[in-house]
Amino acid sequence: MNLSVILISNPAAKKASAKKIAAASYYLQSKGCSVEVLFTGKRGDAAVLARETINKSPSLIIAAGGDGTINEIANGIAGSEIPMAILPLGTVNVLARELGIPEDIKGALKIALTGTPRPVTLGKILCSHLSTSVSRYFVLMAGIGYDADSVFCISETVKKFSGKSAYILGGIQALTRFSPNELTVSVDGNKFSGYSAIIGNVSKYGGNFRVTPDARITDPFLYICLFKGKKRIDLLRYVSGIITGRHLRFRDIEYLRAESVEITGNAHVQIDGDYLGMTPAKIEVVRDALRLVF
Repeated sequence: MNLSVILISNPAAKKASAKKIAAASYYLQSKGCSVEVLFTGKRGDAAVLARETINKSPSLIIAAGGDGTINEIANGIAGSEIPMAILPLGTVNVLARELGIPEDIKGALKIALTGTPRPVTLGKILCSHLSTSVSRYFVLMAGIGYDADSVFCISETVKKFSGKSAYILGGIQALTRFSPNELTVSVDGNKFSGYSAIIGNVSKYGGNFRVTPDARITDPFLYICLFKGKKRIDLLRYVSGIITGRHLRFRDIEYLRAESVEITGNAHVQIDGDYLGMTPAKIEVVRDALRLVF
């Protein structure tokens, strides 16, 4: 198997270690691959490294880290023909769970080498708050309002050492100070109102919870779960509904399919578990944006 593989590793990922990356490199070489390992040093490095690898025309890029690392690499190579595979070493590994990719090194790398590169849909979001404008692709989802508040509260140091607990702590902090502004959400030109929203490109969220159960990364649509309640008791009810899988039965939740979304109001925004910025935001579907191996 004469493949040239570039493995981009985030050493700050929860389950990453020099030993695991060395084992991954050894396994790939044992299968006849030429391997170059690149390490990130700070947030944003994975996107830069991925963008630079395009000129090297590797057979495959492997994202070794969590969903944040996957997001950065996807942003670096979106629109190119270079396929991306994943070695899940992060806190939650939502995309790996979505695609059925095991978290053990050999199992994940076997899929990386023998799986089929498939064109997948990405969401693209533009936040333009005051004089600040930022545009990014997202692989999993975009969160507006409460769950973005939770991410905003998370310390990167705490996240590194406590893993999933960091999101729980962030959620508790966000809950204690939750005082949302009403949002106007335009979905393919139809207007709705609410106080928080999750726009899913995949079905899973935060692990195995299915907030947008109909979303598929291979389909050219996003699904929106719009939460219309603004009280803390509403949030607790929504969380309970998501845990039990009953949330879409609630009368104050709007569930919609979309190709384009525009959100106005004043709220925090996160994508794929990392903080992005503030509304207003415009979101669109980008078909066949990435070649993903699974």
